[in-house]
Amino acid sequence: MSIENITTDQALKAKHRALWASGDYPAVADVITPLGPRLADAAAIGPGDRVVDIAAGAGNVAIPAARIGAHVVATDLTPELLEIGEFREPDLGIIWRTADAEDLPFDQSSFDVAVSCVGVMFAPHHQRCADELIRVCRPGGRIGLINWTPTGFIGQLFSVMKPYAPPPPPGASPGVLWGDPDHVRTLLDDRVHDITATTESLPVSRFADGAAFRDFFKATYGPAIATYKAIGDDPTRVAELDAEMAALADDHIDKGQMEWEYLLVTATVTS
Repeated sequence: MSIENITTDQALKAKHRALWASGDYPAVADVITPLGPRLADAAAIGPGDRVVDIAAGAGNVAIPAARIGAHVVATDLTPELLEIGEFREPDLGIIWRTADAEDLPFDQSSFDVAVSCVGVMFAPHHQRCADELIRVCRPGGRIGLINWTPTGFIGQLFSVMKPYAPPPPPGASPGVLWGDPDHVRTLLDDRVHDITATTESLPVSRFADGAAFRDFFKATYGPAIATYKAIGDDPTRVAELDAEMAALADDHIDKGQMEWEYLLVTATVTS
């Protein structure tokens, strides 16, 4: 990688750190809390397992894995999120470590299980993340992933925000591709076996209507905050995005409940 590319990559990572540190992502993570135990169960995490939670945020998977009795390292590019997780659960023995999902600071085969819950999908270079997932997991170890699908509610939300958001940097891949089973299989290829990919949904009953959802995400969710910031000087565009986000959420609320679709992937690293 050239010096110019390294500098560009560092600037991109700094922007990502700032994005996820903005707003109140732990409040969003509280909405999706059930996904952590779901992934821990699907990845068959047990007592004594060495587990790395990649792009862990405030520990949505790391915390339930540690409660099971696993030895857990939680990593994230944004130290502010790790600090919140450690503050919330200081006594579980979790190691909270700032690290890039595309360049993890661990030796090959360091862990029995490598997991990520709507985390690695937001790193710009998908193949690098997949390579690191496999590299740090021992042969015969397990990989577990949960990612939003392109066709589900959150995937549609990103489609709504895209015309208003700053253009992605060159070489960055759309995060929701991690919710496409064919894309994930291509990333992992023959380095894993016994791969399963199932589409499930998270019931969310927090929002009374689309406006309530929009206002919550507008105030707490880094990508939404960045999108609104990009159009902040144009009241017409802000009003248009306000209306589109609320309308999308209204379309997905039925009797006070939403279903947020995700892809659950598990695989075993080839020996």
